[in-house]
Amino acid sequence: MQDQAQLISAQKDFARFAELAKRNYATQQSLDQQQAKVDQLKGMIDADQGAIESAQTQLSYATITAPFDGRVGFRQLDAGNIIHTTDSNPLTVLTQIKPSLAIFTLPQKNLGAVREATLRGPVEVFAWDQDGHTQLAAGKLMLIDNQIDQTTSTIRLKAQFANDDGRLWPGEFVRVRAQVDTKANVVTIPPPALQRGPTGLFAWVIKPDNTAEQRPLEANPAGTDTVIVTKGLNAGERVVVTGQYRLQAGAHVDAKAEAKPENVAQRPGEAS
Repeated sequence: MQDQAQLISAQKDFARFAELAKRNYATQQSLDQQQAKVDQLKGMIDADQGAIESAQTQLSYATITAPFDGRVGFRQLDAGNIIHTTDSNPLTVLTQIKPSLAIFTLPQKNLGAVREATLRGPVEVFAWDQDGHTQLAAGKLMLIDNQIDQTTSTIRLKAQFANDDGRLWPGEFVRVRAQVDTKANVVTIPPPALQRGPTGLFAWVIKPDNTAEQRPLEANPAGTDTVIVTKGLNAGERVVVTGQYRLQAGAHVDAKAEAKPENVAQRPGEAS
């Protein structure tokens, strides 16, 4: 501010000297000296502005701006520590959680169904908790890896979830399910009801007279909690899901009332 005030005063003096020089009341040397004083003060103001900008730049180094929205972890350095961009120990770790990405694997035998689904359009993907009981988020399949892991015969995939409610957490173990197809009007049973014997798959069916019958089936698992029965069972028939080792053909079955809703073969959309 002081240099600016001096510049304004010097410019006014220069204007006076210029007016006097026109009337031959001031020498050209005096006019040149006043012009030099004005130029000197302008240079000082430019230097002051450069010093201000340099100080602002230095100050900006003390403020760290996150490049994206996320959640920071524990502080790994204390106040007063000197930090550098090349330090191996960061000040903290910022992790993006909206959206969240999940990398998961599927058996090689499922690759064909997934690829066919991607040709039909976006593939929906669902993230469940570790126990597989609660759905945490729904998203879309983003990428199928370009190589199959020959040691495990699996393929890696990547899915993205909006995660607006923050239910997915970085590093969390989740179960990911990709919906590659939708089947309507099929009969389903719980996986525990499906048994395997010397001649193939079967289930214990409870006949109307509450006796057990061993029924051969043709079925395909449709997830961890559903088996689609393609042959051998009709909708509405009851199946045994626990205690099969105690059964034999024609044995009387005392079905528990609370287990009954889970033991009825059903079509999608029917109350279970």
